[in-house]
Amino acid sequence: MRGRILVSDHDGVHVMLFRGDVRLTLCAAMDEYLERILAEPCMRSVVVDLSEAESIDSTSLGLLAKLSIETGRRFGYRPTLISTQPDITRILETMGLDEVFNVVHEPLSREEQLGDLPPCAASEDQVRARVLEAHRVLMSLNEHNREAFRDLVATLEEETQGAPLSRFASR
Repeated sequence: MRGRILVSDHDGVHVMLFRGDVRLTLCAAMDEYLERILAEPCMRSVVVDLSEAESIDSTSLGLLAKLSIETGRRFGYRPTLISTQPDITRILETMGLDEVFNVVHEPLSREEQLGDLPPCAASEDQVRARVLEAHRVLMSLNEHNREAFRDLVATLEEETQGAPLSRFASR
């Protein structure tokens, strides 16, 4: 199934529902949405529901890690991640997202209040930069990720002419 991200917010509470095959084709819209909600001074909480995700790529996982790191830094709390599927939960644990999210294993019950994340046009360079940042964030979570994504990040850095490391690479 084609990937989709449904979103909703009410009084500073944000909910994202990932559905289907969530890949880097959604990264520009997802990153823009995350930047927008992180800029809200009265953001109270974030819930990310992966119970309907068939698969999720490392770029999307990196953007989720960025969300959690920034939420902790700016607001002092961890977002909630809902994962009801053992395969998805195993990926989250392998990538270290269980260390930066509160993980819940029961599904969201009010999906009808969500709407599709609006698309975002992005150039190839913008997408490459987002993919690079997402993987740098994943690498900052643990040694396994540093090893797993080292070559990909090096290749992307070469393609972007050695862009300086983001603030997440040193964590």
